[in-house]
Amino acid sequence: MRILVAPDSFKGSLSAMAVAEAMERGIRAVFPDAEVARLPIADGGEGTVEALVSATGGRRLEAVVTGPLGRPVTAAWGVLGDGLTAVIEMAAASGLTLVPREERDPLAATSFGTGQLLRAALDLGLRRIIIGLGGSATNDGGAGMAQALGARLLDRDGAPLGPGGARLAGLARIDLEGLDPRLAETELLVACDVDNPLCGERGASAVFGPQKGASPAMVAELDAALGRFAELAAAATGRDVARAPGAGAAGGMGAGLLFFTGARIRPGVEIVLEANDFAEKVRGADLVFTGEGRTDAQTAMGKAPVGVARAAAPFGVPVICLSGGLGPGHELVLEQGICALAAIVPGPMALEACLAEAGRLVEDGTARACRLLRAGRSLR
Repeated sequence: MRILVAPDSFKGSLSAMAVAEAMERGIRAVFPDAEVARLPIADGGEGTVEALVSATGGRRLEAVVTGPLGRPVTAAWGVLGDGLTAVIEMAAASGLTLVPREERDPLAATSFGTGQLLRAALDLGLRRIIIGLGGSATNDGGAGMAQALGARLLDRDGAPLGPGGARLAGLARIDLEGLDPRLAETELLVACDVDNPLCGERGASAVFGPQKGASPAMVAELDAALGRFAELAAAATGRDVARAPGAGAAGGMGAGLLFFTGARIRPGVEIVLEANDFAEKVRGADLVFTGEGRTDAQTAMGKAPVGVARAAAPFGVPVICLSGGLGPGHELVLEQGICALAAIVPGPMALEACLAEAGRLVEDGTARACRLLRAGRSLR
């Protein structure tokens, strides 16, 4: 029996690789002779660098960059096994987890550090870059990123704008003369799992701002500021992308990348699966195990487990999803190609205990699923 193990991370407890290792232990407890291949995945958010570097035999790098509130942070990024492709997570440089809850301020948070990571990849001679969006603390439309790459955002007096989305309300002109020319010869793939536009009821500020600490008044202020930014960025670049699907991702970073680079936005899991050569690895497999920390209606909209199921479908390989928990709408994933799903927690447990014992729970949950499979095989 050939089994491919391709889980996402269980956020807050296990990396994708740790989940894959635990799943393999559970499989071998029931099917000791099974041929098991581990392929940790991600959908563009946290864990994308680790998943791609691990799966391709690449290397992990670090850079000290400007964090979301201006303090230095050490951000991990990577080079894939081909030696030609960089992989960056916005969360590593401009992420919400870098800011204590009591300090979260989407009015002031900047994406400057993400631009510094892009520059680090360019400095290394890399001209193919995968950037994962998700988990950002920012709502600046990627303005900070553009400034780090040489764009000048100026107020009415010709002075450079300070950091943060709120400052964009005072934007008067964008000067692209100093924008890094290497961007024009770089293929930039944006891994994104949302399709929100930049502004409006479904925009970056209204949908994601509250998660970053924005009050209703702040949401209105930020939305208006992003509207001003979009107007002037379109005039400066000739690209009207504010309504493009994914423009509102990561506080509008999707729009910033579309405005100032030749980026293409694609579903994150598709980019990760392609980089991992998933099609070749699933070919000939008998079964795929995938999983994530919580499966709910959002999963059905294209998150990692559904991406795995869709990619496995042309090869007729069934996919089982094991999750830390099942939320409202979890059954919708059964309409997206996942054959079965189950929670790994066998009974009532405190959240702290679940997080602390996540590895054991994944291993035991996988073993239970395999015993059911073994029973099904005997019925045939």
